[in-house]
Amino acid sequence: MHEWALAEAVLTTVLDIAAKENAEKVLEINIVMGELQQIDMETFKFALENLVKGTIAENARIVFETEKAVLKCNVCGYEWSFGEIIEKLDEEAREAIHFIPEVFHAYIACPVCGSRDFDVIRGRGVYIKSIKVLGGGK
Repeated sequence: MHEWALAEAVLTTVLDIAAKENAEKVLEINIVMGELQQIDMETFKFALENLVKGTIAENARIVFETEKAVLKCNVCGYEWSFGEIIEKLDEEAREAIHFIPEVFHAYIACPVCGSRDFDVIRGRGVYIKSIKVLGGGK
């Protein structure tokens, strides 16, 4: 399940940053989740809450922010939200995009001109916006 792998990657990054800062404890982790990733948030939260046990991030406040996906057509310039079209996709397409977001061009086209030549302006990926630690400094 890729939510667990993603949670492991987030925690590894947080712990690496905390170690470089000589932190005693991680107090807060702020994570931005791009809508295009289509992460099952309950599974991701459960995984992260379990993975932090026994680490300096145990009991850290975990804050999630969802970044809405915005797409822009390179042919006609139209901008649209991923939310506008996700419900129109069949289950197979939604599942494919969930597991491999990079395939979305195969399933999504500009609602105005039908082109598959578009860019993701925002709402892709998962990243750590910030962490707060106790102690630290060199």
